[in-house]
Amino acid sequence: MTPETIARWNAELRAKSPLEIVRWAISEGKGRAVVSTNFRPYEAAILHLAVSVQPDIPVLWVDHGYNRPATYRHADDLTKRLRLSLKPYLPLLTAAHRDALYGPLPDLADEEGLKRFSRQMKLEPFQRGMRELAPVVWLTALRSVQNPNRAGLDIVSHDPNFGALKVSPFFHVSDADLEQYLAEYNLPNEWDYFDPAKADEKRECGLHAAWGRNG
Repeated sequence: MTPETIARWNAELRAKSPLEIVRWAISEGKGRAVVSTNFRPYEAAILHLAVSVQPDIPVLWVDHGYNRPATYRHADDLTKRLRLSLKPYLPLLTAAHRDALYGPLPDLADEEGLKRFSRQMKLEPFQRGMRELAPVVWLTALRSVQNPNRAGLDIVSHDPNFGALKVSPFFHVSDADLEQYLAEYNLPNEWDYFDPAKADEKRECGLHAAWGRNG
């Protein structure tokens, strides 16, 4: 998988619809594709799209134990509604155990604390999930508008952290487009989501950043 090949794929897929991109990606995966989710806002769109092409596609979810009640209810609703083949992975520490050892959730002023939280509660279970599911293709809901690091990616990229072909069908899609998608298919959204591994929407948690490679 050369940079030239990836550049060609991105050029070809730029004019395709998200559904066409998912069909292409699952075909490239040859039975070894996964889709990841954290059930944040608009995630229902990528999950609906993935199962519309491959109903039994594994859905990798790291439940770090700090989701808000609305997010857990949203995850349960979508799992039932879309009949997701959900593959939850949990950290080796429970939330209560982590809090007892390290105290309250870190904030933006504590970069080292945020990275430690990411490594323990998010990266380790995600890496475990990726090892066990061993995907060739990894479907994500990444979009260029989410933060500066993601703006430098594209629809298709080789992910060095997990050794998979990372495909983001909605990469160039706007919030308005996703609102329309959810309305068209009568899908719920979740606005109470909070990721303690980021503390801020513009910060990366490590899954899609180079520092997370050896998390």
